[in-house]
Amino acid sequence: MQIKKNYREIRPELLFDEVQDLIAKQGAIVDQSKMETYSLPSDSSSFISRGTLVFKIKDEECIRGHILGSARGETKLLLDVDTSLFSKNKVTSFQNDLEFILGSYEAA
Repeated sequence: MQIKKNYREIRPELLFDEVQDLIAKQGAIVDQSKMETYSLPSDSSSFISRGTLVFKIKDEECIRGHILGSARGETKLLLDVDTSLFSKNKVTSFQNDLEFILGSYEAA
């Protein structure tokens, strides 16, 4: 299952941290967590961030996440979820929490 979201005017680092905490709240363990920042070629004072997250349950990868964006523009979230390990109930609970906390930043 894939979850795709677009956000506006939110720091990618904040989205990264919230996603990490909300998924961990559902019982998954962070296996890999990396956030990198790059300057834009057209403007060295503007930056774009790229984050990757991998979660495990019982030593098996259940979620792989990607975040890409900038605070001044759009930030994209993509999560690949193995629902045989991370149940649909947990996915729904995660999505409800994410909507409550960051729903006002979601792009229409």
